[in-house]
Order: sequence, then C-alpha cells, then structure tokens
Amino acid sequence: MVQLTRAHKELFRRAPDERFTSLEELSEHCRQVKQRSSDCWQLPQLLEPTAADGCVTVQLGDDGASQLNDWSFTQLCRLSRINKDTVNRLSAETASRALRETLPASEKPIQMLKSQVGIRSLHGVAYTRLWNADLLDVVNEFASDFEPPPAGVDGATGLYCGEQDMFAFLIDPAGWAEINGEAFAPGFFVWNSEVGRRSLGVQTFWFQAICRNHIVWDAVEVVEFTRKHTANVHDGLAEIRRIIEGLVEKRNARRDSFVQVLG
Repeated sequence: MVQLTRAHKELFRRAPDERFTSLEELSEHCRQVKQRSSDCWQLPQLLEPTAADGCVTVQLGDDGASQLNDWSFTQLCRLSRINKDTVNRLSAETASRALRETLPASEKPIQMLKSQVGIRSLHGVAYTRLWNADLLDVVNEFASDFEPPPAGVDGATGLYCGEQDMFAFLIDPAGWAEINGEAFAPGFFVWNSEVGRRSLGVQTFWFQAICRNHIVWDAVEVVEFTRKHTANVHDGLAEIRRIIEGLVEKRNARRDSFVQVLG
C-alpha cells in the first residue's frame, strides 16, 4: 500500500478562485472557457510586442493589442530566448523593444490561444490542444456517481481550474468493498492543461482513508496514464475512458459480491 500526494500538492498551490464545489460547476466553467477561446496563427516575426499601461502587450494584425497573462508572457520570453526575470526588470517600453528585436524569423507560424481577456498561450505547430471540457465530458459520462472528497484545510475542494491547468479529485463514498479482508473505496485523479502547462493524465486507485490535507492513505491497485499534447493526444481520451470504466466495473463487481456475502 502507498500514500498518494498529488491532490495534497494541488490543495496547497491553488488560490480560492481556482476552487470549485462540484463537478457540475467545474464542467460548466470549462465549457464556458472553451466557448470563449479561439486559435489564431501568426508568423513569429510578425508579432509586435508593444507597451500599454505599463505592461507588455502583443499586436495581432488588425485585432489591436492583446494582453498577456503570466503563462503566455513566459512563453513569449522563451520564444525570444530572453530570461523572464531579466525582462521583468525592464520598463514595459524597453521590454517590448527587446522582445521585438529577438523574436525569431520562421516560416512556421505560432499558434496562439485567445480569450476575451487576452492571449492565454503561444505554441509551435507540434502542439495539439485538448480541452478540459472534453476530458470532463468523459468523467461525467462514465463516473457520474463519483464526487469530490470531504473539504480539506482552508476549504480546498479537490476540484480546481486556473489559467494554466485543471485538476479533479473524485471518490465514490458508497463504493466500499473488501480487498484481502480490508475495506477500500475507489477514487481517481484527472488532470489536463489547455495551454501546455502539464500533460493529460489519470490515476485511479482504491483507498482506505483521506485526511484533511487530501493525502490518500493506504492506496492499492494504483493505475496511472499520461499523454503529452502532441498529435495523438486525443487518443488519450479513449484510454482514460477505458481506465475509468475499468475502475467502475471493478467497483460494481466487488460491491455486488460484498452484498451477496452479507445476504
């Protein structure tokens, strides 16, 4: 048996506005984000970093200036091969000029994810996006009776989504069954990033206890799958569906067996 700390780490790094109280609320948020986001393509040498209101923005043709968040600004610095900490020490005017003069020239366009508030991410042509909403559609279809764990310290819920990534911790509190003479219940984590911050993934398990720090104690039958955001990332959804289905089927079989023994 092992202790799983993935949800524990999420608990302590998430701000209150990244927490969601139910899977339905998280799913609806992710659907709205998807609807309000769109891709555009631009050659890197045609990007125009400019200064506006003390910040670096990017001019995208006739669309005007688009704001950058922390993640897309980090990616822009990487594209220009300038240390982000160095850029942050410059004035907005000097920083935008430095970025303009160091952006690479290429025949391959940059993929930019835009939202109503600005640019969410910048990627090369090899990156393939998978939406958080699509992942949660699989979860809602095949694990509809799973729910978040009891609230952790500071009201942490186990369900999180921020500008960089999404994470969900779900259990079946009615799914207790006997494994080798001891009581266990099923649970799983799923995670993804629409902006390249982390891989697509799932981890399923059977557990005996969860503390308020969201450490999963005495876990067995741990199964993990991850997939990078390359051309075949959408195939990962089928694998995640198979893994969650397997957990649910095993739960049903064990629960039925447990009921028969009691009868």
